[in-house]
Amino acid sequence: MILSTKQKQYLKGLAHSLKPVVLLGNNGLTEGVLAEIDNALNHHELIKVKVATTDREQKRLICDAIARETKALNVQLIGHNLVLYRESEEKKIRIPRG
Repeated sequence: MILSTKQKQYLKGLAHSLKPVVLLGNNGLTEGVLAEIDNALNHHELIKVKVATTDREQKRLICDAIARETKALNVQLIGHNLVLYRESEEKKIRIPRG
């Protein structure tokens, strides 16, 4: 699924008031963290993940790996917060077309 700019802006607006549900600590990206992100996406569809690293390149690589491994869409990376979206079977969030 590819999101248009309008759809991404809609999801960013929904994510604005969300708090991070998963915090990436000193251990980095582990199987346990990926499982927790996967569970959160199944339950919420739209989540924030806090990536606590100051290295921009490392942060980008971690975010890309999370999106790839969870098959989620990277909606936004702002500061230390990554916003992810993955549609569930219940389709809790209705995204406008186009």
